[in-house]
Amino acid sequence: MTTFRLQKIWAMKEKEKQAALGEYEAAVRKFEQAAETLYRLLKEKERGEAVRDEQLRAGLSIGAIRHMLHYLANMERTIDHYQLVVMQAREQMQRRQRRLVELNIEAKKYEKMHERAQQWAKQLEKEAERRFFDEMAIQRFARQGEL
Repeated sequence: MTTFRLQKIWAMKEKEKQAALGEYEAAVRKFEQAAETLYRLLKEKERGEAVRDEQLRAGLSIGAIRHMLHYLANMERTIDHYQLVVMQAREQMQRRQRRLVELNIEAKKYEKMHERAQQWAKQLEKEAERRFFDEMAIQRFARQGEL
């Protein structure tokens, strides 16, 4: 058929869209990893607090209590850090998703233009064919009139 005059731009937009999809998928994986780590830390903290409560009921030395409190305080700082990491990863994932949506819309615009160009070319071809057959009919009619 005919070549689409914006083919190179359309191909570039598709490449950009595929690159953005890769970046989005990487951001999703990073977010999932950070969220899983945070979940694991929260579970570990919960277990540590349960152990602490059990040991306090059973009776524990001051040194062991201090050690447990220090462990839980460190765990809390680590959890705070990972909450920040998860929040940043979520924001990055959302930015990448918005970028992907924008590029997807751009690529769709060029796809629609390509479809319209194909439809227009088909319509021109049909019109040319119709004119050709009309001309053939006129010539045949003219020849029959000469006989």
